[in-house]
Amino acid sequence: MTVLVIAEHDHATVKPATLNTVTAGIACQSGDVHVLVAGANAAEAAAAAAKIAGVAKVIAADSPSLAENLAENVAAQVLAIASNYSHILFPATANGKNVAPRVAAKLDVAQISDITKVISPDTFERPIYAGNAIATVQSADATKVITVRTTGFDAAAKEGGSAAVENAAGVADSGKSSFVSREVTKSARPELTAAKIIVSGGRALGSAEKFQEVMAPLADKLNAGLGASRAAVDAGYAPNDLQVGQTGKIVAPQLYIAAGISGAIQHLAGMKDSKVIVAINKDPEAPIFSVADYGLEADLFTTVPELVKAL
Repeated sequence: MTVLVIAEHDHATVKPATLNTVTAGIACQSGDVHVLVAGANAAEAAAAAAKIAGVAKVIAADSPSLAENLAENVAAQVLAIASNYSHILFPATANGKNVAPRVAAKLDVAQISDITKVISPDTFERPIYAGNAIATVQSADATKVITVRTTGFDAAAKEGGSAAVENAAGVADSGKSSFVSREVTKSARPELTAAKIIVSGGRALGSAEKFQEVMAPLADKLNAGLGASRAAVDAGYAPNDLQVGQTGKIVAPQLYIAAGISGAIQHLAGMKDSKVIVAINKDPEAPIFSVADYGLEADLFTTVPELVKAL
């Protein structure tokens, strides 16, 4: 049996989370890796998926019902071909988490969520208790429905593959939900989950004005994504889409700079896989220092502007 990866895409390009999920699919050692591109007028995304190293075949399903990634319709598309696969992998993103549970329920199997390591085709590791413990999960289900924590796997190469693209009939609209509208936050900065450098601020900044005044210049100087702790978001210093943590975005950039963030478990769960962590905090007992590669015990209101000036 082969592995099916459900591509995350914008109909023209394949999103980075798909590349990490392909790597997890290859690690399942169950056979070839196929990628499903379910969308509307998504031929470009299917062509991009065919170039991913390690992909043997791309299944392109095109239908107006798949234009907005509605969970019911995408799940129906997956279920139409699910019997051909031993493993069905989704990125553990908002879209993946929206569709995967429905597929698992319809197949009457247990979903395996947020895997960070493949031990064998039926055994996986996943974090629990906000990442403070790792559970080893074994599944006897004939079809394994899995969401992949993308920070746990390296991205597959975007180029180098030459998979065949096979067209599949798109499903009809289920009629169970409809797309109303979408409000997208636009920013000149990199999106958090794709950024190579992230600069995050915490509640110590004291206000939304100070958050922008102190943190934004550093993010701009480094061409970095701008993040925030849950405490900063709850206090209204930063918008919700900047939140990094267990209930926010899970990130693993090359460099993560945390300023004025104490390092609560909730926040650490979202960023501790970062390659290099720099912490700036005037509290020497702050938990963030326990995971930081470099720690600076200093006042962020002095240190961050000095850092910007030095850069």
